[in-house]
Amino acid sequence: MGLFSGYVIIFLFAAGTTAAVMPLVLKLSRRRHWLALPGERTVHTVPTPNIGGLAMLCGLAVALIVARQMDRFDRLFTGNSELVGVFIAALIIALVGLRDDVREVSAPGRVAATIVSGLVLVWFGVTMFYFRLPFLGVFQISGDWVPIVTVLWLLVMTQAINLIDGLDGLAAGIVAIGSGAFFIYSWHLSDNGLLSEPNIGPLIAVITCGVCIGFLPFNFNPARIFMGDSGSYLLGLLMSVSTSVVGGRADPSTQGFSGQTYFFLAPLFIPLIILGVPIFDVLFAIVRRVSRGTGFATADKGHLHHRLINLGHGPRRAVVILWAWTLLLSGFVLYPVFNPSANSIVTFGLFAIVLFLYTVLHPDLRIRRERMRRDSEVIESEMK
Repeated sequence: MGLFSGYVIIFLFAAGTTAAVMPLVLKLSRRRHWLALPGERTVHTVPTPNIGGLAMLCGLAVALIVARQMDRFDRLFTGNSELVGVFIAALIIALVGLRDDVREVSAPGRVAATIVSGLVLVWFGVTMFYFRLPFLGVFQISGDWVPIVTVLWLLVMTQAINLIDGLDGLAAGIVAIGSGAFFIYSWHLSDNGLLSEPNIGPLIAVITCGVCIGFLPFNFNPARIFMGDSGSYLLGLLMSVSTSVVGGRADPSTQGFSGQTYFFLAPLFIPLIILGVPIFDVLFAIVRRVSRGTGFATADKGHLHHRLINLGHGPRRAVVILWAWTLLLSGFVLYPVFNPSANSIVTFGLFAIVLFLYTVLHPDLRIRRERMRRDSEVIESEMK
């Protein structure tokens, strides 16, 4: 319990520092007029500070400093430069994101910054050794491919988090739940001797959860501040690191271990498939934007969270629904992990069905459909 209690302390410092710094960031944002203005493709209706990622970066820095002072984490720092590399990469990507929040940075510029951050991770040894694919097994990554895989993983993660950052509290809540569940799982692997040690994955995961929890009270609807690209890129990098050093370093003989493949891919698939921006939605976004000649990087209101609102769910309900899906999927995997004898997941299946029906068949949807039908009848009568 000594080491676990240490993780709890780090979580509290990450959350507390992020929350404590946020009023200063709000004041700075308003004084410098670093605000996200309402527009046709946005949900908010008033100018809102958009540099919340700066407070998250402070939470990360303080959490790492505190961890360095705790004897129980000596094994992660002594003779190991990975955490230094993580912070340098986080600093680079967050500052470039901050620059984009204040004064737009071109898409190639953002990609270049992400690549540089990825190469910093490679330089400091923050890489995966194996890559797991469902039903295909485990593949060992050769030295020549390590930089490419690391950079690609980081690019995908940062874009995944950036894409779901469309409603107040959505991205922060999803990452908080996902990283919290991932910490529990990675701690379980470590406690059972299934991770190559020393492994920074559980520490990064718990810090990620902490900075999100510290940020959420300021970001839930109605949001007083947005995380901006500085926050979404930072969270994407932290999720990339934790998943790569846990899922990409676990003993290959554990590939059949319950949930192993899922949790290696979950922080990627959760935001993309189940929790806000399905892969089909991303593909549709590419087709939609290209067909309109707007370019893939141009924001719009075609993602799942926007469609939930269009179907009659308010912003808060849409966010809570997506949070609930996150909890469901995380619980769905954690339950058999900690209860190996469990051979039934009927409870989770029933909950999923109820949640799906609530999402699709909520009375507000019928009200909206009826209103649209009446409007259509009125238009037809006027045309006659």
